[in-house]
Amino acid sequence: MTVELQSNDFIALADIALSNPDLQHAVGAGTRGAYASRAEAMFAHGNEHGEFMRRQAAEAKRRALRQLPDLLETAERNLLANGWGVEWAEDAAQANQIVLDIAARHGVRTVTKSKSMLSEELGVNHALEAAGLRVVETDLGEYIIQLNNETPSHIVAPVMHKTKDEIRDIFIRELGMAPTDDAEAMVAFARKMLREDFLNADMGISGANFLIAETGSIGLVMNEGNGRMCTSMPRLHIALVGIEKIVETVEDYATLTQVLPRSSTGQSLTVYTNILNGPARTDEDDGPEHAYVILVDNGRSEIFGTKYADALACIRCGACQNACPVYRSTGGHAYGWVYGGPIGAVLTPLFVGLENATPLPHASSLCGSCKQVCPVDIDLPRMLLDLRWDQVRAGQSKVGWDAAMKMWAIGMTSPTRYALGGKAARAGQTIMGEYMPGVLGNWSKHRDFPDFAPKSFRQLWKERKHVRP
Repeated sequence: MTVELQSNDFIALADIALSNPDLQHAVGAGTRGAYASRAEAMFAHGNEHGEFMRRQAAEAKRRALRQLPDLLETAERNLLANGWGVEWAEDAAQANQIVLDIAARHGVRTVTKSKSMLSEELGVNHALEAAGLRVVETDLGEYIIQLNNETPSHIVAPVMHKTKDEIRDIFIRELGMAPTDDAEAMVAFARKMLREDFLNADMGISGANFLIAETGSIGLVMNEGNGRMCTSMPRLHIALVGIEKIVETVEDYATLTQVLPRSSTGQSLTVYTNILNGPARTDEDDGPEHAYVILVDNGRSEIFGTKYADALACIRCGACQNACPVYRSTGGHAYGWVYGGPIGAVLTPLFVGLENATPLPHASSLCGSCKQVCPVDIDLPRMLLDLRWDQVRAGQSKVGWDAAMKMWAIGMTSPTRYALGGKAARAGQTIMGEYMPGVLGNWSKHRDFPDFAPKSFRQLWKERKHVRP
């Protein structure tokens, strides 16, 4: 299924999510659990140790971004030396065409895929299926939403928005599973169904958590083992890699593979941590006969060198989603494209155009939790504010909002007007009582509006000075 851009419908989609009790329960429980697990894992050896890991990981990614063009050339040389085929794709259409051309050259009919957010971004499944190929997602969460013709709602846990009962019903309806409420039995059933696809696939497609320039290698982390099967069992393997995934050395990879699982799943290390070095050598009995890396830009070079370049340091751990009070309430689909949560509120406008994602920079309380939990310390709140400013400069902000801000500025830049505004607010609350007009009514619908102080700070200060001996 290709992802239809609906980011301008965020408010309507959020309302739908807020009225879905199953989604509220599933997303709320999932994000709260992941948030707690992350804190326990990151700071198991003390706050200082956890913060030091974050600083080290942040520097590894920033150093790679500072050298991005040179490291990509180094990576290409070393990838080719390892036997990888290397292709470059400027956008989604070119990336998909390269995948189709490779598949046609090798007579591919069936494809197994491990989890890849980049493939979602590119719409790879849709392109392959349109060409008559059978594509099977093998990550359990991705498999479930593929069966239900949906898209991922979370970077790490794509089926976070579904309850166990909903997943059971999908398996019964789409796969003919005998009814059961036993989660272990459901997983065993899915494993049995996927086994035949692993054995019969002509081509495997993966993403890459990291591309190691020093060795020309792909780094993959996973818990289910499906990635190993997709990258080693078929005779052909394609790795789709965003150019921002580059890291300089194996040592940097080792650093980042410590903070990634801690931040995403609360593990010190994922069950499978792999470094792939290309196709099978002549003296090896297993592994793909041919392996390709497709280095994908798709808007990343336009972000590189701007004030938003730090967004390219994201390692797709999902920690900001788990921490964000907005995401916890709406889930990922409300954001209307591939990436949800705070990182999605930044990346989506940058990738698809600010005019196509107008509400997203405002889909944040600016509480700062996303920056606090980010394993590479991306300042997402600052970027959200910058995107709001870009909207104002581009004339994309709402007229009413602009007028309100101008009135606020008029009141805040004059002591006299500020004092009059305070008196008006106190008088207005006395008259209106519990009823609040406009956006204030949205606030007081679900909580008590705080009472304005009966006296302003200036009044209290004058009185204090007056009675001082």
